[in-house]
Amino acid sequence: MSNSISSKAERLSEIKEECLKCQKCPLAKTRTNLVFGKGDPEAKLMFIGEAPGEQEDLSGLPFVGAAGKLLDKYLGFIGLTSDDVYIANILKCRPPKNRDPLPEEEDACIDHLRAQTAVISPRIIVCLGRIAAMRIIKSDFRITKEHGLWFKKGNYMIMAVYHPAALLRDPQRKEEMLMDFRKIEAALESISDSE
Repeated sequence: MSNSISSKAERLSEIKEECLKCQKCPLAKTRTNLVFGKGDPEAKLMFIGEAPGEQEDLSGLPFVGAAGKLLDKYLGFIGLTSDDVYIANILKCRPPKNRDPLPEEEDACIDHLRAQTAVISPRIIVCLGRIAAMRIIKSDFRITKEHGLWFKKGNYMIMAVYHPAALLRDPQRKEEMLMDFRKIEAALESISDSE
């Protein structure tokens, strides 16, 4: 393991310890497990969802349920696995009954995500779903109109795609998702070519 990877892994471990102690919102009391993140600390591509669901809360890992399996499938379409990217959520604790995160819960947790993102330093961030896009890209984000569009924020190229759970409810959008992933693939290739 290179020094860079080991120091990033150590820093992520420190941030995770801070998250484990966090009591800024009531969700810390109702979670089964903290769901911090998973993947390659050196990843050029980072995915951000909104919050853990039931399967994630039980396992302590993001995107392990049916939506996670679908995300894995789309990663496979562009020659990647979940080990090649980094996956996290805005919230590190599951909201009861998988309800949408409250703004005050996002506010309490967002600094943990910012710290994670700073350590990983990805080139591309992909928001999974409307809620993540509204927090990360812009507050009036319209997922049906703006998915697959690139936004530039600081050093990051950012795009939002449909949340995989939404595709499970509405399979007609799967082709749009594949087209968005092809755009992600092309952006990764252009980054690799420029390095």
